Amino acid sequence: MRNCTLILAATALFLSVDSTSGQTQSPLRWLDLSDDESRQVVVDREAGQYLGHPTTVLLDGNRELLCVYPKGHGKGAIVMKRSGDGGLTWSERMPTPENWSTSKETPTIYRVEVGERKGLILFSGLYPIRAARSWDEGATWTPLESIGDYGGIVAMSSLVKLNTGDGHYVALFHDDGRFFRDAGKTTGAMTLYQTFTTDAGMTWSEPQVIYSSKEVHLCEPGAVRSPDGKQIAVLLRENRRVQNSHIIFSDDEAQTWSTPKPLPDSLNGDRHVAKYSSDGRLLISFRDLAPAAKQTRHHGDWVAWIGTYADLVGGRPGQYRVRIKDNRKGTDCAYPGVEILPDDNFVLTTYGHWTEGESPYILSVRLRLKELDELAAAQPGANQ
Repeated sequence: MRNCTLILAATALFLSVDSTSGQTQSPLRWLDLSDDESRQVVVDREAGQYLGHPTTVLLDGNRELLCVYPKGHGKGAIVMKRSGDGGLTWSERMPTPENWSTSKETPTIYRVEVGERKGLILFSGLYPIRAARSWDEGATWTPLESIGDYGGIVAMSSLVKLNTGDGHYVALFHDDGRFFRDAGKTTGAMTLYQTFTTDAGMTWSEPQVIYSSKEVHLCEPGAVRSPDGKQIAVLLRENRRVQNSHIIFSDDEAQTWSTPKPLPDSLNGDRHVAKYSSDGRLLISFRDLAPAAKQTRHHGDWVAWIGTYADLVGGRPGQYRVRIKDNRKGTDCAYPGVEILPDDNFVLTTYGHWTEGESPYILSVRLRLKELDELAAAQPGANQ
């Protein structure tokens, strides 16, 4: 365990009453790893250049990772780097296809499989949504090519492998009317969409509407399966900042979805990305950005939530909320990549204004949940 004595002072009990339900809940623990620089690795940094909005993917050997991000705020030429040692060190910027420089949105990257064939797919949004593919673990890539006559924002926010057949996936994204069709205009509503593939991302269906509202702007869907694999949950940013973040569920492989319901205060934020630890607990990383009336001590920072899938279903606050890194400028940070290694280390990677007065850059942080348990146990009053 690293530098534990330096960060215990920021640990605290919080949220014994959840404002969403008004019911008394088990206390949520606050932990702070922001000053533990021994965990932090700089993935990329360039003086005077905005580097932001990364996503990551774990390669087939379960130790190597790819990280992609734009040179700019949510747009710009796509940069790719590789780590061969679970995020401890990172390569120089890798060669990419020429038209990756034309990306207009935050890139996202995922693993896909069909039969014995394993590949990677990278998306770039706005209109039209484009994709690039690799069948050699990211060594070579196709150019970005349109997947259909439609577009969207932060496409694809999530990609979920379905139990309906080999090579079947559903991808989720959102739009506000401007980019779904060419020359679109804002409608005042935020709409969630999904599109299906039955050939591991080579072709995609016409998008279907999951939910649309002018009152509650739900977006940036972050999906996770239940431990038994039978249900899909999707956590959603609320972009008008008038309500909490929300959650929806599907029990039929994304054919239908439940009515959105608010999440507890402890999961308020943007761009939720979730993975399971070997002990069955969930780590969900995101930007802390609650509605103005519910701002927390970590508002605008990069945080992680630790709890169980049952907590999501039951609307409970969870076990821990962890500040991963203090963002030094407003709320501009934390579109995180989250990976879990065979040794149960989480590798969390995102951007932020980590140094006062400097452009944002990309950091990677490693942690194990048992380390958080030890930190909480060392703090008086840790037992819940």
